[in-house]
Amino acid sequence: MTTHLVADPDATGAAVFPARPEWLTLSTALVDEVEIIADREDLLVTIAPGAGGGAPACFYPARVLIEVDGTHLGVDPATVDPANLADRARYATTWGLLTHECGHAKHTAWDVPEGTPPAVAEAAMLLEEPRMEAAQVRRRPDDRHWLRASATDLILADTDATDPARAPQMTTADAAHTAALLLARVDGGILTAAETAPVAAVVETILGADLLAELRGLWREALDTADDDADAMIDLGRRWCQAIGTDPDNPDPGADPGTYGDPDPSGSPDVPSPLTQAIGQALANVARAVAHEIPPQDPAAVAAAQQASEDAAHEANEATARTVFSGAYHNPTGYGTTATAGTRPPTADERTAARVFARTLSTAGVRERVAVKSTSPVPPGRLRMRGALAADAQRAAGATVTAEPFTRTTRLVAPTPPLRLGIACDVSGSMGYLRGPVASTAWILAHAGHRATVPVTTATVIYGAHVRPITHPGTVPDLVTEFDANDGSHDLAAAAAALDGALGLSHPGAARLLVIVSDGHYDPAERAAGRHQVDRLRASGCAVLWLTTDDRDDPFDSVTVHKLTSPTATAHAIGRAATAALRATR
Repeated sequence: MTTHLVADPDATGAAVFPARPEWLTLSTALVDEVEIIADREDLLVTIAPGAGGGAPACFYPARVLIEVDGTHLGVDPATVDPANLADRARYATTWGLLTHECGHAKHTAWDVPEGTPPAVAEAAMLLEEPRMEAAQVRRRPDDRHWLRASATDLILADTDATDPARAPQMTTADAAHTAALLLARVDGGILTAAETAPVAAVVETILGADLLAELRGLWREALDTADDDADAMIDLGRRWCQAIGTDPDNPDPGADPGTYGDPDPSGSPDVPSPLTQAIGQALANVARAVAHEIPPQDPAAVAAAQQASEDAAHEANEATARTVFSGAYHNPTGYGTTATAGTRPPTADERTAARVFARTLSTAGVRERVAVKSTSPVPPGRLRMRGALAADAQRAAGATVTAEPFTRTTRLVAPTPPLRLGIACDVSGSMGYLRGPVASTAWILAHAGHRATVPVTTATVIYGAHVRPITHPGTVPDLVTEFDANDGSHDLAAAAAALDGALGLSHPGAARLLVIVSDGHYDPAERAAGRHQVDRLRASGCAVLWLTTDDRDDPFDSVTVHKLTSPTATAHAIGRAATAALRATR
């Protein structure tokens, strides 16, 4: 039977109050935490060296008391801050022990009925261990990490695997007991099959596949049993005893050796049995896995860290934008000049395209009127008889009249969201055929944004070894700026950072679109850096459109990819994406 759930109503606890006041202070602090973990306000906690009634921790239901052996803490109790989630990783085992006992306090809501045979009661309480932990993680999934962290200490205590005189032997009873403590925790979602594989192999050798399957069926029934269903748990305990051939009135293996089989000679005090060795291997697997797991994080701390990271990223991008749009961003390791090639007057077709696109944006920004219903104690509005009668009743009772019997509907026009549109064009040597269309598109979009009734801000940059602006945010260029495409590098990361810093592409409150014109053939470092910036923008809600012209192009995953049928369709493709982004923002 497990030693950390003390059902005896006369038990008084085993803690000896320590001389050091830090233990008393920590015990008091833990009371505030168990109220949350166990969802109970009446629990007391004592943590001190020697507490726990001989177990790592125990729960006394009659005294609503949890005791934890302070020798498992591993740190100075004066330094422990249990209210800080980040601090709990320093003493994960102790926190897991506390969580386990809180699980008993919350979910072990049944008592063994009087007159229950001892072996049946012991089997039922054995099945309660995985049942309770499974219920706890269903209610609080993050507690799984802490329960795993304490599994080694709890299971070693419950199996006596470290005591040569009492360690499990190659018997049916010991194998069944071990299976309930380890393999049932796999089905309960605490441990994994890979971690407990050594135990599973040895247990099946002892019990046989049929008996192990029968026991697995019993503990799976226990996992689905309600917290307060004592009859079901006692019935499962009785069936457990019948399955393994245990005398219900004599659970002590030493009293009836024949019931439990003949001990394996390999299980001598000097040589642990294969079952004991398997338990040690499985628990070592669990300990290694837990050591590499990330503990549950404080949501507030995580949110603060994410916000700090986002603020730092935006500051860095704003600095990049200031550098780019005041001249150029220079990458000392890049190859190429990222050069512009002069300016030219816009053509008649470009002027027409700008006007057409402006009208398209204006139309896309139109919002339907929203009907808003309101109530009032006085006209105008439609009189509701229920409201009028309520008002009369309040007056007759001498109460303050709060009823508002008149209703009216007002139709309001929803504000049009602004549009922020950034274009980044690759100017490596393979992109020369798109120089003209992109330069034309940049001029068209800048003028269309100026003419549209929707607030539109656009900017265009080229990127290769460096990043240079083609159109600036909030400006309407008179001439079309052309550029060369003969670089050997692809600094997309700096280009995306500059457009974010200049346009606020990562900030909500507007329809946002980043357009990348590139074949995507980058070296690994360029690709990783560019992907980081693009993923950050996508995570913030910014749409990303990648324009390609060839099936062999290699755009990033998870972006919207559009293959241009001809370079002259660039402006049309970007225009459709911009209007779609504007319509999608409500």
